[in-house]
Amino acid sequence: MKTYNVRFWKISKKKTGAAPYLVRWVVDGTVFPRHFTTAALADSFRSELVQAARRGEAFDTDTGLPESMTRAKTGMTWYQHACEYVNDRWDKVSGKQRISIAETLTAVTPVLVRERRGAPDLAILRTALYRWAFNKPRRGTDMPPEVAAALKWLDRVSIPVAELAEYDRIAAALEACARKLDGKPAAAGYFSRRRRVLYNILNYAVVRKRLQSNPINGLDWKAPEDDVCEEVDPAAVASPEQVRELLTAVSYAGWRRGPRLVAFFACMYFAMMRPGEVIALRRQDCDLPEKGWGRLMLGDSRPTVGTEWTDDGKVHEARGLKGRPRKAKRPVPIPPELVTILRKHIARYGVADDGRLFRTERNGMLQASGYTRTWRTARSLALSPAQVASELARRPYDLRHAGVSMRLNAGIPATQVAEWAGHSVEVLLKIYAKCIDGRDHVWRDLVDRALEGEAG
Repeated sequence: MKTYNVRFWKISKKKTGAAPYLVRWVVDGTVFPRHFTTAALADSFRSELVQAARRGEAFDTDTGLPESMTRAKTGMTWYQHACEYVNDRWDKVSGKQRISIAETLTAVTPVLVRERRGAPDLAILRTALYRWAFNKPRRGTDMPPEVAAALKWLDRVSIPVAELAEYDRIAAALEACARKLDGKPAAAGYFSRRRRVLYNILNYAVVRKRLQSNPINGLDWKAPEDDVCEEVDPAAVASPEQVRELLTAVSYAGWRRGPRLVAFFACMYFAMMRPGEVIALRRQDCDLPEKGWGRLMLGDSRPTVGTEWTDDGKVHEARGLKGRPRKAKRPVPIPPELVTILRKHIARYGVADDGRLFRTERNGMLQASGYTRTWRTARSLALSPAQVASELARRPYDLRHAGVSMRLNAGIPATQVAEWAGHSVEVLLKIYAKCIDGRDHVWRDLVDRALEGEAG
């Protein structure tokens, strides 16, 4: 039913609560309330209502909204908007970014529904979203019946995009970003990445005039573990001695694969390289003198993405350095120890036709599953049972953390280490500036000498 009998009250504010600003208006005798996190959002919403009344719009007695806002609420759904966003971004972003978009949308979309009646199994719904709905080439192709049914249900119950302006809706979306599949709080870095993706998707809704403003702006909402910094666990950072023991163990962690991977892991530690950068390393990128320090000129990366997310259907994606223009280069000086390791590797295994140093026995790209298995075997051989059960160098990527921390603790300026590692100084100090496992005696000696100096 429609009416022109509308009155508006002043904005009020509660003393407590996540959304303390209250807009209330009366439509044909019924009071409608709406809560907002900031005064600006509340004032903007009230202004829309007043302007609609001045334009002579009728208000709906069920929703309390004018005709223009009612049309917006019954417009494009979140699920339709999400699929459109995937289509728009697919050819503009890397495979890794496609995965990040799909992961975020898969987490958020199931909670943005009007009702749960007839809902499919959550695991099936997430599979349907991740593998089909939010993968542009696969959407609508070869879907099992249960997947098609799950997406059909979601298309029916997905809320209108306009409802994301409401506190409860956007809070639910952020809560989904902050939780893992098992319901436990996600790591701070993981939540931050998802939040960035969600923010961009909401900005796209603003550009398409489906939202007036991004509801995350000015939102008073805190993640379950938002006060936990994304830092490297000190227990995971190996000392130089431990790294050397691990590299030795790699050499006999499988007589075929192990020896081929010693130099691979050594690059991650001594040159602070990411796995994808090591996979892409070519002989022409290396200055390896017979004596002294050498240098690597990094410019390419081959991150593992997966066949479903690359344009050419290959597991690895050819791309430039992370966070840099496509043709940017990053010079990294390498110590004589790594120079020797690389020279021996090249002498024994040669290089691929395109100059790549690291490949499988059949001349293929190294797979993360393969070198991760070798690393697990090496840990069991090089470390004590207690260390194997700990976080110490649990992942190959921890070698990069150890290499960065070692240089910082050696006194090299953070600006220089950041340049070599391919990070901003802010990120470097926030994430990597951690002590090396087993080196506490060094810091104790420094404090002892300082205290002795003061006593004298």
